[in-house]
Amino acid sequence: MWLQAQKVQAYMVPDSAVTEGWLGFSFLARLCRLCLYTHRRMAITAEDVCLDRVLLIQEGFAVEEVPPENNLQIPGSDVTVQVTSGGASLLVRLPFGSHTQTFLREVRRRCSPGKKDATAADPEQSAAGEVTGAPRLKTANKMVPSSSVPASGPTQGLSTRPCGLRDTLVKSLLKQKESSYTHLQNFRFFVGTYNVNGQSPRGSLRPWLSQDGEPPDIYCVGFQELDLSKEAFFFNDTPKEEEWFKAVTESLHPGAKYAKGNKGGVAIRFQFHNSTVCVVNAHLAAHPEEYERRNQEVRDICARMQFHPLEPGCPLLAIKEHDVVLWLGDLNYRLEEQDMERVKKLIQTQDFQALHQHDQLKIQREAKLVFEGFQEGEISFQPTYKYNPGSDDWDDSAECRVPAWCDRILWSGKTVSLLSYQSHMALKNSDHKPVSAIFDVGVKVVDKKSYCKAFEGIVRSLDKMENASIPSVTLSKREFLFKDVKYLQLQVESFTISNGPVPCQFEFISKPNEDAYCKPWLIAKPSKGFLMPDSEVVIALELCVNKSTATALNSGEEKLEDILVLHLDRGKDYFLSVSGNYLPSCFGCPIQTLCYMKEPIREMLPEAIRELTLMPLLTDDAFWEEKPLDVPKELWMMVDLLCRSACHQEGLFQQPGLRPEFEQIRDWLDTGTLDVLGPVASNHSVAEALLLFLESLPEPVVCYKSYRSSLECANSYEMSSQVISMLPKCHQNVFHYLVAFLRELLKHTGKNHLDVNVLAGPNPSSIPEGGQTITAKGNCHNCKRWKQ
Repeated sequence: MWLQAQKVQAYMVPDSAVTEGWLGFSFLARLCRLCLYTHRRMAITAEDVCLDRVLLIQEGFAVEEVPPENNLQIPGSDVTVQVTSGGASLLVRLPFGSHTQTFLREVRRRCSPGKKDATAADPEQSAAGEVTGAPRLKTANKMVPSSSVPASGPTQGLSTRPCGLRDTLVKSLLKQKESSYTHLQNFRFFVGTYNVNGQSPRGSLRPWLSQDGEPPDIYCVGFQELDLSKEAFFFNDTPKEEEWFKAVTESLHPGAKYAKGNKGGVAIRFQFHNSTVCVVNAHLAAHPEEYERRNQEVRDICARMQFHPLEPGCPLLAIKEHDVVLWLGDLNYRLEEQDMERVKKLIQTQDFQALHQHDQLKIQREAKLVFEGFQEGEISFQPTYKYNPGSDDWDDSAECRVPAWCDRILWSGKTVSLLSYQSHMALKNSDHKPVSAIFDVGVKVVDKKSYCKAFEGIVRSLDKMENASIPSVTLSKREFLFKDVKYLQLQVESFTISNGPVPCQFEFISKPNEDAYCKPWLIAKPSKGFLMPDSEVVIALELCVNKSTATALNSGEEKLEDILVLHLDRGKDYFLSVSGNYLPSCFGCPIQTLCYMKEPIREMLPEAIRELTLMPLLTDDAFWEEKPLDVPKELWMMVDLLCRSACHQEGLFQQPGLRPEFEQIRDWLDTGTLDVLGPVASNHSVAEALLLFLESLPEPVVCYKSYRSSLECANSYEMSSQVISMLPKCHQNVFHYLVAFLRELLKHTGKNHLDVNVLAGPNPSSIPEGGQTITAKGNCHNCKRWKQ
């Protein structure tokens, strides 16, 4: 039997067509082969895939990179390779990324012993700075580089390989002296954003992309709502991506040639000469009243979007840690003025300045609630949303949206100058109008001679430093007390590390017989780093109890106690004491435990909580004399509130709740301050609290030991009933209670737009857990037939 070792997505490139498929590598004993499988777009079943051809890896086998036209290639672009074996030949394009490198490395490794490798794939640092370059292939003993960007000049920034403390110090000193070997040179940036509303391109995009006489040096183009079909959502694949990419390519300025890169993420960073640039493409929440949610989404993007540097051991880079940040997209901020006639009158008289006073983004920025540190040009064009597609007429549909400047471009950076900021009315195939901005960006260009002089001076000074002193630091605090810690509520304590006269590297290290440097409920940011002489750094200790740690803390098996070891390279260790008290919560308690708790968990003695939590899972209620509750009271409170007020709620279990409201619900459940849940601002927060409650159960509603049998019986109501009947009594009750609740929701599907498929699937939640994202799942496995 042939064993499949690796496979990679591939595009077979004949004369003019491109066929999508997979290139698979398999082996049998010492025999190896490459198999090309082709498939139709969005293949679902095995019948959609067919074996196109097979190439044996034998004498004469070779893999050669095909250079791009005019030898112009950018980092991050796909790599085209020519595969030959005997008289057979295959031309394929492989996607950029580590997967391709691994595939090529495996092909090389599996070549027969004694033969010279047909190809060698090595990662190369690219001009993009933060992305491992596409594979470069050795062919006929000649190295073919992965990229060649003439605009970058002979020196691509400071690309020294880290080899320890000395190299880190050299790099830091070079950064301090950067102004002595660089000068600013202006480059023209075109930045454009277009919400295409799921439409295909019609006609040329040159009125938008090629508006000026002089071609820009760099294009940054972002699209939103490229494809609104269900297939694009589920399969993450759409033919419209190629359509728009081709339309953009054909509409670039004819006065220059561009190397093109198509990125699928929401942000990309690259190093241009010695300056770092980050481009963010965002599509924020819709509807006029959701401006606070839009603010939160911007903050979340800035907090969570981080880039891995090429140098190992270096901290992650945030969006704002770049010389230039360009932020574009359908930001969806609307007008506070909702009087349609007044808005249209101001637009007709072109009194955009008066209309702009009502713009939500302007109001939120002036209040320093969003995009602090960013700038935006003066708006002298009419709102870009919402139009009847195919015309310049305002929306006359049933919704009759008030015009708004949804599509925006902002920037941050000291060397950025805005030259123009405008919309483009000539493009009419969407309900939005595209927007563009032209910038002159001052880029730090390295003078090679001055750089060498600065580098040599630093090396000479370090050579004279024969200092054998042991690094030492001073800690502003060594004992940390976290008071009244609650479930999913982040607490932060900080301290400062002040360095002495010797540069040092620090790192939190694990204690003997322990895998991590801290308990799972704690994290230090940063956990390691480098300190210049007489410098200091602030360390944040973040504590957050989640579903993986709550159960042991509830029962008292674990306590909020830990000792951190801060280690200095070539220096001594420092010990930090961390302690705190955790307030028990119903989140993380077993179902059986909650059924036996007649009082709120905060009112119970720790010994009673421990006894109930550690009690073995029972199949009946004979263990205790007192009859337990049929279902946990906390579950009843949430479900009862949703039944009474949320059966008609559209988007239930799909739209996330708000953190402050979740915390209020959690405290109500844990303290029992009210017999029933008090008024909350959103049914979505209660629904999300219910999902988080179910997710936190240490033993799910359908127990782990019954999980496999529940899957096997999913298509049979009778067999599924039998599986449920074998669950512990309290789990049976909760299962039937939840199913009854879901049935009640389905009775109102005409108003809440819920159906069996939505309720049976996973539901995303966006309440951060110590800076991360929780995915809440309902824990009711295979409920679909029960809901019917």
